[in-house]
Amino acid sequence: MRILLTNDDGVRAEGMQVLRRIAAELSGDVWVVAPDTEQSAASRGVSLHNPVMCRRLEERVYAVTGTPTDSVIVALKDVLLDNPPDLVLSGVNRGQNLAEDVTFSGTIAGALQGMQMGIPSIALSLARGFQDARSLPWETAEAHGPKVIRDLLAAGWPEKVILSVNFPDTPVDGVKGVKVTRQGHRDFQMTGVDKRKHPRGGNYFWLTYGAKNYTPVPDTDLRAIYDGYISVTPLHVDLTHQETLGALSVSMSR
Repeated sequence: MRILLTNDDGVRAEGMQVLRRIAAELSGDVWVVAPDTEQSAASRGVSLHNPVMCRRLEERVYAVTGTPTDSVIVALKDVLLDNPPDLVLSGVNRGQNLAEDVTFSGTIAGALQGMQMGIPSIALSLARGFQDARSLPWETAEAHGPKVIRDLLAAGWPEKVILSVNFPDTPVDGVKGVKVTRQGHRDFQMTGVDKRKHPRGGNYFWLTYGAKNYTPVPDTDLRAIYDGYISVTPLHVDLTHQETLGALSVSMSR
C-alpha cells in the first residue's frame, strides 16, 4: 500500500514526524508532500496567482511553497503521477479539528483534495486544551493511530467522503475508546479581533481564535473529545441544507 502524507503545520512539524511513524506501521511505501511553512487555517486555498515550488528534502519527502491543497495536487499530478497512492493521510494536526473548525482547517482540506482526486483520505488531529492544557500528548496519537486507521480501512467508506479522526489530549492509557460521531456546533463565537494603534498612524488588527468550556450535545465530535474518546467523523463537501432546499423549492414554486 502506497501512502501519501500531507499536513497544514508544515513539513517539519512534530505532528508530521508522528504521522510518518504511524504510516510506517501500515506500509513501507510512504511519501511526504507537505507545505514548506505553516498553513494553519488555510482551508481549501489554492495558489492560483503565484507559482508553487516543490523541493526534495530527502528520499520520498518534498516541501511545497503553498497550501495543503497545493501539496496534494502537486503530489498527485507530478511527484506520484506514474504510481499514485492508495491512501492519503493528512496531519497529525497540532490541535483539534472539530465542529466549525473543519471549514477553516488545512488538515481537513488536504484530505478533501485527496478524496476529490479519487484517493481514500483521512484527516488526523490531536486535541489540546480539553483534558490537559499543559502539554500535547503526541504519544497518544502515535499509539492509537495505526489501529484506528487499520480498522477504518477494513470497514471502508464511500468515495465522496473523508474521515476526520480527532485524538483526545489524554495519556495513551486514558483513551476510553473510539466513537463515530457527527459534526458538532459550538454555542459561542470563536473568532475576534485585537485592534491596535499603528505607530505610523491608523490601526491594525490581530485576528484572534479562542475557546471556552461548555456542554456539547451527545453524539458529536465535541462531546467525544470532552469525554476522552477518539472521534471519527465522516465528512463530505456537499454543503446543501436539504430541509431548506425543500422548503424554498415549495415556496418559490407558488
